[in-house]
Amino acid sequence: MDTSDLKKKYAPLYEPAEEEGEACRRLFEIVRILRRECPWDSVQTHESLRTCMIEEAYEAVDAVNKNDTANLKEELGDVMLQVALNSVIAEDDGQFSAVDVINGECEKMIRRHPHIFKEDSLKTIDKVLEKWENVKSEEHGDSMLADRLTGVPKALPALLRTSKVQNRIRQLGFDVPSEADLLDQMSCDLGRIRECADRSVSDEAIAEMYGRLLFSIAGAAGSRNIDPEDALNRLTDEFVKRFEAVEKKVSAEGRDVVRMSLAEIEELGDELEG
Repeated sequence: MDTSDLKKKYAPLYEPAEEEGEACRRLFEIVRILRRECPWDSVQTHESLRTCMIEEAYEAVDAVNKNDTANLKEELGDVMLQVALNSVIAEDDGQFSAVDVINGECEKMIRRHPHIFKEDSLKTIDKVLEKWENVKSEEHGDSMLADRLTGVPKALPALLRTSKVQNRIRQLGFDVPSEADLLDQMSCDLGRIRECADRSVSDEAIAEMYGRLLFSIAGAAGSRNIDPEDALNRLTDEFVKRFEAVEKKVSAEGRDVVRMSLAEIEELGDELEG
């Protein structure tokens, strides 16, 4: 089939949609065509698309962090493509349809917002979140408190997952360690790590100690309502920014930043900021 025939065959898909329903139909029709005719799309599965789903979600969040509206629009489109692809794959396999996905989400939002759709009453944000968690727990049939913790996805970044687990422990009403207690625990953990550095200790044991330290750090941050994932990302961004400034400075002077120690880079970074 030549180019003109292809354009004629898919003519309706070239025109941008003007309404939400029409836009959704256009996207899903394109995806169904790709599933039938594209060598790559036709062989994809839920499993093979897992990394794509994660990457697209992170890229959308990155656009939010950069306040890049144009890029956010594009990245949200990529997230929608992943939703459409997985929905059509499920449709092909006789699991569920795109309509099932959308209707299921609509019904969930109605269930979890009874203060809007049923009781018609105003509530505080804390009460709304508490109701959300209670309804969610009922939906999942949680019979044990541990179900609230196992419900935190393991696919989340480790620090974010730890923070969410600890937040749920607080929400369940447990008397969690204070910031002071956690800081003392962190000092003990650091002491053990220093001691083990001078002894023959397995890498597995050292890894467990670092894990305990990170767990305590996440708890201490959470006690102040600080998101440890966000705090670490901010510091990493600052480090990268400072490194870039130092590299430009020394390169302009004909020097090689690789020959500098991290202490020298930090010192010069302080001077440039000062």
